[in-house]
Amino acid sequence: MLLLAQPNPIVSFLPLLLMFVIFYFLLIRPQQKRQKEREKMIKSLDRGDRVVTAGGIIGTIHTLQDDYVVLKV
Repeated sequence: MLLLAQPNPIVSFLPLLLMFVIFYFLLIRPQQKRQKEREKMIKSLDRGDRVVTAGGIIGTIHTLQDDYVVLKV
């Protein structure tokens, strides 16, 4: 009778772990970095700064509140 050795459970999870690490460094970490840079840029905005909206409108910040901005076009 032939007895085959059972593979180590850690070895069988190694490809899954490797895929997660690659996924983290290629997708999650860069997104977190972009989010931090965006938050830093938004916090640095002040009255009188010239900005371009996502729609392409160029304006100057007139009023700046926590959750909205009034632009002077």
